[in-house]
Amino acid sequence: MSSAGHAVDQQRKSTTMKAHFVLVPMMAQGHMIPMTGMARLLAEHGAQVSFVTTPVNAARMAGFVTAVEAAGLAVQLVKLPFPATEFGLPDGCENLDMIQSRDLSRNFMEACGALREPLTARLRQLCPPPSCIISDMVQWWTGEIARELGIPRLTFDGFCTFASLARYIIFRDKLLDNVADEEIVTFSGFPMLLELPKARCPGSLCVPGMEQIRDKMYEEELQSDGNVMNSFQELERLYIESFEQITGKKVWTIGPMCLCDRDSNMMAARGNKASVDEAKCLQWLDSKKPGSVIFVSFGSLASTAPQQLVELGLGLEASKEPFIWVIKAGNKFPEVEEWLADGFEERVKDRGMIIRGWAPQVMILWHQAIGGFMTHCGWNSTIEGICAGVPMITWPHFAEQFLNEKFVVNLLKIGLEIGVKGVAQWGSEHKEVRVTRNAVETAVSTLMNDGEAAQEMRMRAKDLGVKARRALEEGGSSYDNIRLLIQEMGNKQNASG
Repeated sequence: MSSAGHAVDQQRKSTTMKAHFVLVPMMAQGHMIPMTGMARLLAEHGAQVSFVTTPVNAARMAGFVTAVEAAGLAVQLVKLPFPATEFGLPDGCENLDMIQSRDLSRNFMEACGALREPLTARLRQLCPPPSCIISDMVQWWTGEIARELGIPRLTFDGFCTFASLARYIIFRDKLLDNVADEEIVTFSGFPMLLELPKARCPGSLCVPGMEQIRDKMYEEELQSDGNVMNSFQELERLYIESFEQITGKKVWTIGPMCLCDRDSNMMAARGNKASVDEAKCLQWLDSKKPGSVIFVSFGSLASTAPQQLVELGLGLEASKEPFIWVIKAGNKFPEVEEWLADGFEERVKDRGMIIRGWAPQVMILWHQAIGGFMTHCGWNSTIEGICAGVPMITWPHFAEQFLNEKFVVNLLKIGLEIGVKGVAQWGSEHKEVRVTRNAVETAVSTLMNDGEAAQEMRMRAKDLGVKARRALEEGGSSYDNIRLLIQEMGNKQNASG
């Protein structure tokens, strides 16, 4: 063979080895954001990525699309019309944060399931053909697509491995069946003693009609070809090994996915458009001493009662520490706005910044002025705090957040509990105060002081931040896992012809 012919042959072989990943997130900000990071990480390592979304969600991702195009990455959006009205949802209701009542969550899930046939048709048209589907475990119907196309399906649940293992045991052993909300659940087979009241376990929220969908999710998870985690080996080695032993499947830890968003373009593209001028926010942070500011944010789905927000604000004021406080707008926001304007903002104007709506969270956490993070313990926020090397005050609301609290406080020892009384389930109305202003003041003062316990917590947090960054550097555990994942899926595609 001539040298030119050999070069063409090598190029053809290189092309056939290129894996093509189809990512199907749950249409909710907390699920979509890490998968945009996953898309970028896979593409940076040479894979092609097709990201499945809908028109409304695609509009929210405009910044992400601009950023990946500017970087020359092989990421494309596959936009499918979302059948909202066909399933009793308002027209344009295409994201979980747009649902007005949790009673409509079944309608939303069924509308997602109706994307199966149009997505299958679109995937058959893609060139090169898909070699692997990575889908949110909630999108159980993608397992049927994968089998129809003869390709692997990997599940992604957005949890850490610690919480994923606990959730798996819950469903495997039916731990929540016939158990009262305050009854203690013991996780047999977990690699450490783990006990939680039923109400604080993932899967405890009862939504009419969701039982069958949950069963299908679990059945499809059992049939999946492995799990992808937004984590890294050094953080959760014991739980990764235990999960692989219990399920008999490979766990691919390829995170922290938020670290691909550290450059300014990707920080700006992460999630929705920020509700605050980022330059103004940075200027305010620059004016504060290193490690002096507490950042308070409870994610995109947590709904905090107006009276609880007032109590939280008064606790922040009493602590006398500088703070940035993110308040998500909601149907009761005018009531909170009235309280903010009735003297609170004036009293704290020299040391407090209030952000209404979406905040550039990664950018804020990475600023040297941030010394602590009060969080709802959603995994995205938790891993972002870990990457930034910032200790946390834990204020879980629902889902797996109480498991994340245990992981952060008891195992990693980089956080302290604020002492939440009760569970604020997503989509439920709560008017009572669950955390007092005194508890807020005490927690903030304890975390931000120069005491020995707080200093040790800060040291551990900074050490984990260093390990998180190394995991994605060349030769790091997640870096190697990404390359192995791409190689294995590319090989399977080539082997199947």
